[in-house]
Amino acid sequence: MGRSVSEFLEEQGSAYRIDARCKILMLAAYSVGIFFVDAWAGMAAYALFFAAACAGLRAPVRKVAALGVPVYVICAVTVAFNAFVPGASGLDLSQPGFERGCFFAARILLLTWLSLAVCLTVEATELTHAFSSMLRPLSALRAPVDDIAMVFSIALRFIPQMAEEYIRIRDAQWCRCAEFDEGPVAARVRAHCAIMVPLLVGLFRRADRLASSMDARCYGMRGRMRTDIRARRMDAASAAACAVAAALCVAVSVLL
Repeated sequence: MGRSVSEFLEEQGSAYRIDARCKILMLAAYSVGIFFVDAWAGMAAYALFFAAACAGLRAPVRKVAALGVPVYVICAVTVAFNAFVPGASGLDLSQPGFERGCFFAARILLLTWLSLAVCLTVEATELTHAFSSMLRPLSALRAPVDDIAMVFSIALRFIPQMAEEYIRIRDAQWCRCAEFDEGPVAARVRAHCAIMVPLLVGLFRRADRLASSMDARCYGMRGRMRTDIRARRMDAASAAACAVAAALCVAVSVLL
């Protein structure tokens, strides 16, 4: 859990060297297309797409599943709110509502899992350059393309880091005999507050270190253009993979 993305990529070899722009475009097509699916057959097709993407990226499936723990709570709440409806004797279980809630939960899970898989298999610098390259046409409108790209890449990288930090703090609290799954709801909420406080403090501390390092490197200095140590060009294999993935997403969304 403590390994960095760069160490993880070095261990796995060159199979991850798919262009970052290709991964972002595939994730965008996947994210948009999954909201146009309204049947379980289409959701199953997107589940197969997710499995194929994880296999192609060689993403750490166990780590992706572990980092998605906070989303599981949202999915459970989604199922509960759709499954139980007001009735004559209080709240009654509705089978159509339960199925609808499970469908929405599956959509949330698949979208979150693939987003985490992409974040874990792309370095932060690659994300920054990918966003900067894709937003480059906006520079003609005097838009701060580099700043926008940096914000996007930092936001995406902070998601798995925040999840890892949450797991570490939770495990530390468990070692101190904290109880998160026992007792009334109020007691569980108070127990989780013991996680959120150090989590927020750690995030602010990490953000402060990041700001200091960016300032030390003169980031945002006026009149200076950022340069790359090497040119980044999308190869034919990455472009073909992006086109095939986008075509599959469109086909599934339209046909299913």
